[in-house]
Order: sequence, then C-alpha cells, then structure tokens
Amino acid sequence: MVQYDELKSLCKEMQPKIAELGSAVNVKALNNKISVLEEETHKPDFWNDQKNSKKVLKNISICKDKIKKYENLFKMYKNIVDFIDLADETEDLSVYNDILLDLKKTQKELENQLTETLLGGEYDSNNAILTLHAGAGGTEAQDWVDMLYRMYFKWAEKRGFKFKLLDFLDGDGAGFKSVSFLISGVNAYGYLKSEAGVHRLVRISPFDASGRRHTSFASVEVMPEIDDTIEVEISEDDIKMDFFRASGAGGQHINKTSSAVRLTHIPTGIVVSCQNERSQHQNKEMAMRMLKSKLLEIKEKEHLEKIEDIRGDQKKIEWGSQIRSYVFMPYTMVKDHRTNFEVGNVNSVMDGGIDGFINAYLKMESKN
Repeated sequence: MVQYDELKSLCKEMQPKIAELGSAVNVKALNNKISVLEEETHKPDFWNDQKNSKKVLKNISICKDKIKKYENLFKMYKNIVDFIDLADETEDLSVYNDILLDLKKTQKELENQLTETLLGGEYDSNNAILTLHAGAGGTEAQDWVDMLYRMYFKWAEKRGFKFKLLDFLDGDGAGFKSVSFLISGVNAYGYLKSEAGVHRLVRISPFDASGRRHTSFASVEVMPEIDDTIEVEISEDDIKMDFFRASGAGGQHINKTSSAVRLTHIPTGIVVSCQNERSQHQNKEMAMRMLKSKLLEIKEKEHLEKIEDIRGDQKKIEWGSQIRSYVFMPYTMVKDHRTNFEVGNVNSVMDGGIDGFINAYLKMESKN
C-alpha cells in the first residue's frame, strides 16, 4: 500500500543514523567499563573513600542509562518495522496513524540520542546553574530577562528536568535585574553550555506608550553544578559571608525567606547569593556550590592550573557581540550568529523550543 510504502521509506532513512548511534554508544565497550567499575565496588576498602565511591557509582549509572536508552530505541525501531510489514500485508489502515505517531516519537528520540553522543566534556553530565543579567535599558531589559527565564523553565519542563529558583533581584516595575536557577537532569550542563553569552531582543516595547521598536540585551552565564565528587579548594579566609532578607514583591517567582546568604570571593571579587532554600544553612551550602561552580568554570575556560590563578577582572561582564537575536518586529525570527541556525516561529522558541540551536552548536563544536 502507498501509505505504508512511505513509512517504509522513512524507516530506511533512519537506518544509517541508528547504525551511527550504535557505533557511537558502543554497548560492548560500555559493558566492559561497567564490569571494571563494578569490580572496584567489591573491594574491601571501596566505601572508605566516600567521594571516590560516589564517583564510581555515578559512572556505572551513566553507562547503564546509555545502554538502556539505546536498546529501548533499537527495540522501538524494530517493532515499528515489523508492525508496518504486518499492516501492509493485511492491508490494515486502521493502525496507520498509531504507527506514524510511534515513528515520529522514535525519530525524535533518535535525534536526541545522537545529540547526546556529542557530549564528551568532563562536566557535561552535571546539572546546570544559569544566571541571567539584564543589560542597559532599564525595565525593557529586565522584562527580557524574565522572558528568557520562562523560556528555560519551559525547556526544562519539556525535558522532564527539575527547575529550582536560587536567587533573584527584582526589576524596577517588571522582570528581573538578575536571576539564578538550577536545572537538574542528565547532561543538563552539556546541553545548556551552548546558551552562555549575550542574547538580543528586538520588539515593539509594551512599556513604550509611543509604540517604538526597542533593542534589549541580557547575558546568560552557565555553570556545571559541582557535587562532592569534584574537589575545589577554596580557603575560608578568602570568603566574606553576609546574610540578608529576600527583597521585592516578586509575585510567582518568590518563596520568601529571611535567611538569604551572600558569599564574596575576596581575591576575585566574585559574588554569589542564594535566598530560596528553606534555611540559612541550606542557602549557605547552595551558595558555596555556586561559588565553586563559578570559579571552576573560569578556571577551565582560562586553562588555569589553580583556582588561585584567577584574576580579579574576570568578574566583569563583557557584553561583546550577541550570540543570538530574537526578533519580534518587523518580522519574526530567532537566529544564532555562531551557527547561522534560525527559526521563524519566535513564539515556539520562547516556549522552550531551543533544541535546534543546542544541536547546531554541539555539532559545530564537535567539528572544531
């Protein structure tokens, strides 16, 4: 039947990509790695080093998850091929729409897993801490930060990732001057590291009574969340700690607390704060994680040997040229200036549809 011939053609087009994924995942090599790691867990002194044991167990879990995801995908693909052959043979069109829907899901999952194979960085599997800062422009730029905040929330929601507000500074009438949040999920940092940089908005401002077009800027910082398995040495004498109350009305964004914590790394002037945990102790612990993540991110970026080598001027925001433009008027388009990937439906992007930009960036980076 013609309808099923079309589905067979789509399945045939997927074969090379599935083969490519199988080669990249390398189930045999992963199983060998799991065996070596599991042998280590059986050593009598394995639990004596808690940090190493956590790291080993995490690696085992990551390897098993990769195998499971690939095998499930391959099984889905094979089942669809079999269903198409059976439905075509019996000329049963009643199941056509169901098979097409399953095929589209499998295609999307295949693309997602192919993207994951590009994530080979040391911290790519970690959670991600994002901090958004408004550029010049007052209320307009602060509202743009709020729009980006919602975009990342929607992206995390679609991925099934957890989203947690950490800190914020309310804008003057709308939005945020700055906001920090944690996105938790496998490879969250690997995906979102592509978002770091300056994001540009062009639109008719809802805050301008004359209806003029405005250009606004916001910067996005992305850091891997540092867990207990990663050593980052920071001297207590280098840290200044302040406590303060949560500020502003904040509306839906705020979980009010009177135990907010601000940490300043004296040698560099880097400041981080957390105010949305339930206690002062939890805010302090998360703020310390944020500080370690920030220092480690700068250390890696600058190829430095020690945290102490970070220069104080690294704390400055350098706006430079934007990485991406979001245009609402006079036409609609979102374009990434690094990869030239663009989307005409700006609303879908603002609703969290940024995977195309992430995939294009990771593919570009893998070729460099």
